Amino acid sequence: MSARTWLITGVSSGFGHELTTQLLERGDKVVGTVRSAEKVADLSGRYPDTFRAPLLDVTDPAAVRDVVDRAFAGTLFDDDGRVDVVVSNAGYGLFGAAEELSDAQVDRMIATNLRGSIALIRATLPHLRTQGGGRIVQISSYGGQVAFAGNSMYHATKWGIEGFAEAVAQEVAGFGIGITIVEPGGARTEFRYGSAQVAELMDAYDDTPAHAFLAMLDPANGLAPGDPARMAARIIESVDVEPAPLRLVLGSQALDSTIDTLRRRVDGFEAQRDLAASTDFPAGE
Repeated sequence: MSARTWLITGVSSGFGHELTTQLLERGDKVVGTVRSAEKVADLSGRYPDTFRAPLLDVTDPAAVRDVVDRAFAGTLFDDDGRVDVVVSNAGYGLFGAAEELSDAQVDRMIATNLRGSIALIRATLPHLRTQGGGRIVQISSYGGQVAFAGNSMYHATKWGIEGFAEAVAQEVAGFGIGITIVEPGGARTEFRYGSAQVAELMDAYDDTPAHAFLAMLDPANGLAPGDPARMAARIIESVDVEPAPLRLVLGSQALDSTIDTLRRRVDGFEAQRDLAASTDFPAGE
């Protein structure tokens, strides 16, 4: 298999860093965006010919377009500018009951996890169409299908980006552009054990489901089951699958929880058949 060029947002830690490391080790090129070049200085030093780390805050749509345009123009690697795979990975977790979140926290979460991902995908589509195809990988979460108390804004962004990506996948399939939504379960990354943000908690929600996440964030209560290296490897392998899988669930616990949730949801819909039909015009009218 010939080497590919990847554009990945948020490569300083977590899945982004693991993906980048594995790709560079196998000889691919990576344009990996960061908010601080210091965090990827090791990769820049080891792979000076195949790694570029432009600074990017994905909450700035103009900056997103600029980085994307430069990547596809070939100026970052002085090559033909083809980018084979775009990975929308930048994002973070925000925990707390809806009432506990500040307006600024809500706005920042939407700007990063949802609008930032939308901006990246929209910016890449003209380039991918022009070059005759490519693959987009949207990192979501099984929290894009399953909801837990204390995670309302995170779920809002992940459910939102999944709807966006699924619709866009239908729009661009005819151009040879495949889109895969990745839904990892809990993994041993900085997302859970370092970068997670917590609202200013209220005593009123102590001993309620809204604060159950506190136990999850404490490594002393047991580590997440997901192996970031294995998960990254499965994401990389998915790019070779044709047609592109629409969803990729990573982690047995995540898959079991998703299936159980969807079954209950379908049962709830099935129970409403008569109610739904009662709102139609009678046949012939």
